[in-house]
Amino acid sequence: MAAMRNRPIPGSSGLVRTMSLQGDPVLHAACEPVTEFGPSLARLVEDLYATMYAAQGVGLAANQVGVPLRVFVFDCPDDEDVRHLGHVVNPTLVEADGLTVRGPEGCLSLPGIEAGTPRFDRAVVEGFTVGGEPVRIEGTGFFARCLQHECDHLDGTVYTDRLTGLRRARALRAARRAPWGRTG
Repeated sequence: MAAMRNRPIPGSSGLVRTMSLQGDPVLHAACEPVTEFGPSLARLVEDLYATMYAAQGVGLAANQVGVPLRVFVFDCPDDEDVRHLGHVVNPTLVEADGLTVRGPEGCLSLPGIEAGTPRFDRAVVEGFTVGGEPVRIEGTGFFARCLQHECDHLDGTVYTDRLTGLRRARALRAARRAPWGRTG
């Protein structure tokens, strides 16, 4: 643990970027794979952390700040309150299984709106670090929900796309009526 204390806090050198909100086309299109691992990617990851923390979120995908690249960051507890902190470049959801749990889900791109959303209770994501090293992240409970939510973002899916019926209608109506609401 001593080595961890010498590292800078994620996002401490990042800039808070403007959040893309529901209706912005960048949220509804699949993101491009990262092909260049270098200083600009490292800056993007730092900015994602800074923006996520400023918005008090537990995860943030690059397209949520208008950058259509396959990158997300997270600082999310699981159901046992164990903290999971990291980032994934070019993530692939390789496993999503276990029980399907309908739990409250929100999104920084739909501030103030939450809806019971079905997600698998276990998820495994594989990808790369900002330095290009392979990484495999396994999550359960709330953290599995976070991993699935962020992978969805990179495929152009917002959690309200997973809702049906009255839940979907209520969430979309709330988004339209919100001060930040847009049509789309």
